[in-house]
Amino acid sequence: MVNADDILNARILIVDDQEANVQLLEHMLRDAGYRCITSTMDPHAVCALHRDNRYDLILLDLQMPGMDGFQVMEGLKEIETDGYLPVLVITAQPGHKLQALNAGAKDFISKPFDLMEARTRIHNMLEVRLLYRQLEQYSRALESLALHDALTGLPNRRLLFDRLALAIAHAHRNKSTMAVMYLDLDGFKQINDTLGHDAGDTLLRMVADRLVAAVRQEDTVARLGGDEFVIALWELSHADDVARLVSKMIQAVSQPYRIQGRDVNITASIGVGIYPTHGEEVETLMKSADLALYDAKRAGKNDYRIAACTVPLAMAHS
Repeated sequence: MVNADDILNARILIVDDQEANVQLLEHMLRDAGYRCITSTMDPHAVCALHRDNRYDLILLDLQMPGMDGFQVMEGLKEIETDGYLPVLVITAQPGHKLQALNAGAKDFISKPFDLMEARTRIHNMLEVRLLYRQLEQYSRALESLALHDALTGLPNRRLLFDRLALAIAHAHRNKSTMAVMYLDLDGFKQINDTLGHDAGDTLLRMVADRLVAAVRQEDTVARLGGDEFVIALWELSHADDVARLVSKMIQAVSQPYRIQGRDVNITASIGVGIYPTHGEEVETLMKSADLALYDAKRAGKNDYRIAACTVPLAMAHS
């Protein structure tokens, strides 16, 4: 929720070509406790000022020489691409009020000012504006949570599958190859059992950081849950790239970790599926990599296996 301090700290711009009006509005706002007030008598400067400062409220006089308030609002629309103009117009012309609202202004103040009415309209508009901004931030946070793992911040299964589909489409279009690595930590349960879940969570975050540092910028590291990670390799220019990259992953994970004042060691097993050899769809490729991981675990861990062939979904290891 928006509190009184949020409103009084809001960024306000006064735009009026009459110095007396600017001074009157500044005095009224400061008297009401507002702390971040800027003013200009040049309507041509408004858009640049707003682009730099992102004002929460612009008090805009409609009748100014050279460039009127309606022209200023048209320029502001190019900056506020979501269509929300934080503009409260000031006008002595009753006929301009409806026109200004239709042009995108959110409210108006009539000249000559009724100071109590002006203060109330400014307060109410700022409250709505700040609530709107909080809602935008909340929506972005929810969207991020829906696509990312809460513990590590890595892409989750949903985002991974989108990225994989994109990588496969890219490889298909360019007649190239890409690959999926399915990685599982060896003996992670023992870390949880001996050091506790907090240490286990710390280890998972550290592993995530190492994997991200080890891949190329275009690749995707995702966490599916538990100690399972998947790396989508965007494009492979040479067959040897897979062996080199997977060895780099195993080496990165196997370096000692310092957790709770003690050294912790862990290794990883990796299964690899390569497009189009081991599957041409996301699900098939993932299952191929999953089966190859099972083979790597069975062979003694701390190693990798590349899938043998295309794997029918019915055969896949869950």
